[in-house]
Amino acid sequence: MTEVTGSAAARLRGVTKIYGNGVNALGPIDLSVRRGEFISLLGPSGCGKSTALRIIAGLSPPTSGVVELAGVSAQAARRRSIGFVFQEPTLMPWATVRDNVFLPLRLMREARSAAEVKVDAVLASVGLSEFAGVYPRELSGGMKMRVSLARALVTDPELILMDEPFAALDEITRFKLNNDLLELWRRLRKTVIFVTHSVFESVYLSQRVIVMTPRPGRVSAELVIEEAERTEEFRTSAAYAGHCRDVSQALARASATRAAS
Repeated sequence: MTEVTGSAAARLRGVTKIYGNGVNALGPIDLSVRRGEFISLLGPSGCGKSTALRIIAGLSPPTSGVVELAGVSAQAARRRSIGFVFQEPTLMPWATVRDNVFLPLRLMREARSAAEVKVDAVLASVGLSEFAGVYPRELSGGMKMRVSLARALVTDPELILMDEPFAALDEITRFKLNNDLLELWRRLRKTVIFVTHSVFESVYLSQRVIVMTPRPGRVSAELVIEEAERTEEFRTSAAYAGHCRDVSQALARASATRAAS
């Protein structure tokens, strides 16, 4: 695995997860993510990708190993240092878009008057200013996911964790949100760890693709995607096709290794 120099935004060292029913879901896994880096975790269903995110977020404790955020233990990291975008938007149906985005700040006991500026700014950043007063039932699937992303960003976190956020969307909407996410990442310079089943999405978005084995999930390979420009031209280029081929082959090797074991 590539050695990450300097202060890492997140680091897993020898992390495992064994559930109470005896299922060995993850690890041991070692992973370091640089500040400002965009990486994808790619692997088959049940390989521990989402489990790894939940452990980083503090939503599930590791069975063994160490999790560090920005060089300190995860337990010592501030709660607002992580934003989480789940596969489902998980919006409160009785609350407006503005109130859904305000929720993390309200849980942190931030005054509504002080939070309004932050909420309005993050809604503008995801293109939802004019929908601040509407309810989730009035939104498309893509717009609901934008609200979920805004809610993750409103605390100005250092690290964004995204668990297959676009998997249920149609291809046109998914491509648009991929582009918008990259624009936000370039502008805000957040660290992003993105879980996906899609080889094509992982190559288009990421600086590094981390390929995981079937359960228990371990790092099988990592591939660096050095292309600076991620545009529609890149999506149809020979370079993109070549990266997709390399990642697909790495994924096949990871699966074959488990099958043979």
